[in-house]
Amino acid sequence: MNVALVLATTMSLTRAVPTAAAPPPVDAASARAFATVAAMARTPTFARQMKLSCNVCHLGGFPQLTRFGRLFKLNGYTLTGLPQITDMLDSATRQTLSLAPIPGLSAMAIVSATSVAKALPGTAATRSEFPQQLSLFFGGSITPNVGALTQLTYSDVTGKLAIDNTDVRFTAHTKLADRDVIYGLTLHNNPTVQDVWNTLPAWGYPFTSAALAPRPAASTLLEGGLAQAVVGVGAYALYDNVLYAEVSGYTSAPQGPRSVVDSTETNLTHGIAPYWRIALQNRNGPVTAMVGTYGLSADLSPRGAMGAYSTYSDVGVDAQLESAGDAGAWVARASYTVEHQSLAGALLLQPPAAANTSNTLRSLRASAFYAPTPLYGLSAMYFATSGTSDAVMYAPNAVTGSSTGSPNTAGQLIEFSYNPWINTRLGLQYVRYDKFNGSSTSYDLRFGGRNAADNNTLYTYVWFAF
Repeated sequence: MNVALVLATTMSLTRAVPTAAAPPPVDAASARAFATVAAMARTPTFARQMKLSCNVCHLGGFPQLTRFGRLFKLNGYTLTGLPQITDMLDSATRQTLSLAPIPGLSAMAIVSATSVAKALPGTAATRSEFPQQLSLFFGGSITPNVGALTQLTYSDVTGKLAIDNTDVRFTAHTKLADRDVIYGLTLHNNPTVQDVWNTLPAWGYPFTSAALAPRPAASTLLEGGLAQAVVGVGAYALYDNVLYAEVSGYTSAPQGPRSVVDSTETNLTHGIAPYWRIALQNRNGPVTAMVGTYGLSADLSPRGAMGAYSTYSDVGVDAQLESAGDAGAWVARASYTVEHQSLAGALLLQPPAAANTSNTLRSLRASAFYAPTPLYGLSAMYFATSGTSDAVMYAPNAVTGSSTGSPNTAGQLIEFSYNPWINTRLGLQYVRYDKFNGSSTSYDLRFGGRNAADNNTLYTYVWFAF
């Protein structure tokens, strides 16, 4: 069976994938988390459920999705090539059970070593993690119309096992103007985790990164600010495999120890935080192209659920190009997000958490991936964050602070990956900073004069999924 046949099977509205021979492996399936490190999740569970090679859903290296991989997700993870355990009502008019014969369970682990150009105070220049993270997954069909991807992750930085990315879906098909429409509902806990392209933060590049390296002080709310701290319900539709639209809403669902009555919780949503997403892609062709736009607006109470709140409004555009063929696979992606912050709540804290009544942040991410063969891949990325200076929000501090109050950071990343097996990856990643927290030199002047280049990081990892 080739990918074209699989696509045709999906678009004809069937939910059972024939069990013919799969195409030769081109890609690796794996799992990925977003806990202490920015991460992603696709599991070998789905390969078992589909009885198809991982390259049907992944392009040139996990966890990048192909066109069919996106359709699989939009179909609620329910497409299957396995015989089902079924049951009917006595009247035989309605099916009451459709259960996979094996549980949809899998695991993932990342082992890594991180070397920083200039050792952080009180630490060695190179530190190892075993594991950096360990995740357990449930994924796949629950009923013919309901499926899920759920994740529990242990992080060595926190030393805890906690809920991670979760996406539960109800999905169905209909016709509009004689064109197929996939539509559904999604219940999830991280804005953009429900997205099917690799341009937005939850599934964006880099797919793994060093947990023990300094990170810039500023990031937009969409870049993990609400991850695993909210519950969201969304409705989506894909019309004619061309036009995608989604609307979701979020409310706080904080994790961790707390009392039933607790005014110390931070960043609780005030009302519902709306999110929207529109994307347009071509239906056919050797190159798949997508252009889209997205946005999130959230009123967050900086402490407790009462009193003044701060408003964060993110709006962005993104694009993706991808291709796979005899000459190899390649993907190019870009996103640009602008965040406007109205900080009334932050100003009323004692002490205040901001110096300005309003701030702006801008985040640019552009990356490319090329795999000449299924074994090797090369990635490159440019990243830049800029915005309003705020001496309180971006306060002076050793290593992670800014002596100027500026959030401006820019740099490049390059990564080489080797996939000796479908479910195993070895990677070497290097991050170089041109500017860090507002300056190229002595950005934390009062705390030792650390330079941006001192945070350049060499990160090596082994990534298993089984």
